[in-house]
Amino acid sequence: MANRKPKPKSKAKLKVMALGGLEEIGKNMTVLEYGNDIVVIDCGLAFPEDDMLGVDLVIPDITYLTKNIDKIKGIVLTHGHEDHIGALPYVLKQLRVPVFGTLLTLGLLENKLREHKMLDKTTLHTVVPGEKVKLGEMLVEFIHTNHSIADSVALAIQTPVGTVIHTGDFKIDYTPIDGEVIDLQRFAELGSEGVLLLMSDSTNAERKGYTMSEKNVGKVFERIFEETPRNRIMVATFSSNIHRIQQVINAAYMYGRKVAIIGRSMLNAVKTASELDYLWVPPRTLIDITEIKNYRDEQLVIITTGSQGETMSALSRIANNEHKQVSVKPDDKIIISASAIPGNEKNVTRVINELLKKGADVVYGGIEDIHVSGHARQEELKLMLTLTKPKFFMPVHGEFMHLSCHRDLALSLGMDKKNIFVMKMGEVLELSKTEARINGTVPSGQVMVDGLGVGDVGNIVLRDRKHLSEDGLMVVVVSTESETGEILAGPDIISRGFVYVRESEDLMDGAKEVVMKALAECEEKNITSWNFMKNLIKDTLKNYIWQKTKRSPMILPIIMEV
Repeated sequence: MANRKPKPKSKAKLKVMALGGLEEIGKNMTVLEYGNDIVVIDCGLAFPEDDMLGVDLVIPDITYLTKNIDKIKGIVLTHGHEDHIGALPYVLKQLRVPVFGTLLTLGLLENKLREHKMLDKTTLHTVVPGEKVKLGEMLVEFIHTNHSIADSVALAIQTPVGTVIHTGDFKIDYTPIDGEVIDLQRFAELGSEGVLLLMSDSTNAERKGYTMSEKNVGKVFERIFEETPRNRIMVATFSSNIHRIQQVINAAYMYGRKVAIIGRSMLNAVKTASELDYLWVPPRTLIDITEIKNYRDEQLVIITTGSQGETMSALSRIANNEHKQVSVKPDDKIIISASAIPGNEKNVTRVINELLKKGADVVYGGIEDIHVSGHARQEELKLMLTLTKPKFFMPVHGEFMHLSCHRDLALSLGMDKKNIFVMKMGEVLELSKTEARINGTVPSGQVMVDGLGVGDVGNIVLRDRKHLSEDGLMVVVVSTESETGEILAGPDIISRGFVYVRESEDLMDGAKEVVMKALAECEEKNITSWNFMKNLIKDTLKNYIWQKTKRSPMILPIIMEV
């Protein structure tokens, strides 16, 4: 009997690539690929920057995933924040793959999928911390962590080349509201067994020390409630921060106040968390917002959305006297229990100013410790690195300055610089059991969502919107005879966002005159080409307007044949 040759060992390498969440805050999405298997970690959105005019939200570019859809074994979620699950209703329309997450995470996701009429078309698998799920050749383990939302997990992914740990967003809280402390023991066990790659949250990598416990905020709430016996209290916070909402409800119950909830996302979050037993609401504590007129001010607490100064949020509408049920009363105590996300500072300040003008007593981060971060600071990040002892390290979740600070922390613990990878979005980190290197890129970037349109707003559209917002628009309408090209009517010039026509008659008359001269030249030369005439109108009018006003409005010629 002939000797059989032993099967050659697989030389496949593990590929790790981020399609979002690097050099930015938001739209977190990481891809692990081994052979014919892909596991996707998180699928978040980002909010538009100031120059993205009219854009509602931004999601990751999933071109690489749509091309490799047959390899995708599932999407695994670390927690239920928008920047980790918000893009799923859009992405799942293209990728019909199973989604794995903890009970509250999937509960919040179900609300989104229901709104998008996607719930019946999506396969959701609920997992619990400690559970392991086999996805192709990768085994995903869910590990309990602490964050500013309940039911957060880290992931330990066993691959044929070694174990990869993705911390998700985390902090180390020894006195969490739900009593469930982060499972440091499991991280230590994995470190003893050997970790190939650690991907760790970098959001607070610049900040020294430890992040305060969520319980500290509860004590501040209790003190504020005690010091405010006669006034109505409003608290604005993130709708997903169930632990913060719990502490407000606890303080309200302690001081005999009823609680009313406003804001669609807040109502959804409270309803979902209550149904799933992540939020305890004492009997007869919660009332409908329409019932507040039946109670005195000292009997009420209102919990609302709008801690980021969002234009259409409940708190902004209250500040602007646009809310149907609630208006600000002098001496209302309004607590903004959140820190401003970078870029939102002006909006938050504007809302605070409006509330103060109406006589409210506003409490915010600069005055009291009414917010703690959900992200680990330097000492906690060092503890995670020390427990897991990774061979290779890739900081994730943050701007470049956060990622580079996290790299420096790893260096301070004695890690070799060549084993640390501060990656860019779309770069591919290729790993074997002993080596790691950056090898190539995959398509990545931003897909903009505007209303029902996904991806139909790009750089050219944004450039036009910027142009319109800065310089306005001039429309030139001309009617011509279809056969001869003779001008029958016009030019009529319409201005929008450029000048007020009634106060700029001389300018508009001059504009008509230069356009008529240009069209007369066309008639003399028997030029009837629409393109030529349009370009001539544009160039002539552009030069005239620039000379007179030093402005460059968008010029839109319309030629109609009669």
